[in-house]
Amino acid sequence: RLAAGFLLASFLFSGFSNGCPVSSTLSNSVDDVDDRVFVTMPTAALRPASGCFPGFNFKMPESPPASLTGWWCDWDTEYAFVGFSYEVSACQSLHTLKTEFMDIRQRFHGRYVRIYGTCDRKGFNDDVINAAWHAGIGVHALIWFGFDGDNKWKGRRDALFSTLHSNPYAKFVVRVVQFGSEPLFDGVLSSSSLAKEVWRAKSELAKLQIPVTVSDMAYSYQKDRASSHVIDAIDIIDAHILPFFSRDASTAKKSWPLVQQDLNWFLNNGQGKKIYLSQNGWPSKSYPGVEPNSDKAVANVQNEKDYFNLLDAHCSHFKSAPGGGIGWFAHIYSDNQEPGYGIYDTKGRLKFPFSPRVTC
Repeated sequence: RLAAGFLLASFLFSGFSNGCPVSSTLSNSVDDVDDRVFVTMPTAALRPASGCFPGFNFKMPESPPASLTGWWCDWDTEYAFVGFSYEVSACQSLHTLKTEFMDIRQRFHGRYVRIYGTCDRKGFNDDVINAAWHAGIGVHALIWFGFDGDNKWKGRRDALFSTLHSNPYAKFVVRVVQFGSEPLFDGVLSSSSLAKEVWRAKSELAKLQIPVTVSDMAYSYQKDRASSHVIDAIDIIDAHILPFFSRDASTAKKSWPLVQQDLNWFLNNGQGKKIYLSQNGWPSKSYPGVEPNSDKAVANVQNEKDYFNLLDAHCSHFKSAPGGGIGWFAHIYSDNQEPGYGIYDTKGRLKFPFSPRVTC
């Protein structure tokens, strides 16, 4: 469920600013677009050799180090394209997780997978962490509330926290834990209760040095003044950017002002915290639940491609943003996970060449 929030929100924001287009001289290429051959980007297009995780040229050790000192790359290196949202309701096998995480890392030079949805299979959290270590990629973990108004999220929270404490790789690959998706908009908890959950999680994970956030829209914060308590509590900002659902949407090429509306709100109200565009994309098809609020907005492959090209063209804007720059995820890895949003189609073929810059 991606569109429900936007049926009401429809980007009710203001405060445009000018973007900063940059040249595409650092663009990389994708070969063999009909299969998943792992390719290597020329090193000249990447940052210099990095001694931090998940830096582009970082070599994973055979076993976890003794401490986190010097392990993570600085926040301000994590701007532009950082990886994919990855839906897990299929409860993928460890083999599939390893294969697809390696694909994200090696083919697209992703630094992270952002978990979306949930799998309640025992041991699945361990599989995600072990696959991430194997692939040399970081994880934005998720406590999934769902849409049924039940309390299953509490069991998911406890299971995730247990794994984070017991798995020796966990604190070396899990960059952040999210509460989501869109719990503020859905009203699954009051703003004050959600803020308390964030503070509780931060205390629980303090020894692991894992930050905590909430993955939601700007509108969700705007509609409830008490949500400022959530902003106070979270360590970083995970922003949902889906301009296709704006009442002012037309084509993806013209959507930058809509993107900026959301970004400006978070920049003005986010207390200088690091920002990621965690749920971020443009669908290649429309269907019940994924329908535009503007008769000028079109869902097709060309517009999906154009949207990510638009973000790529504003690399310098993301790099220079306060709080350590803005990193963006592509939502989502495959159409098998979320119809219409995937970079891959349901047969595992790239829908279009996808090679956004990871540095500029």
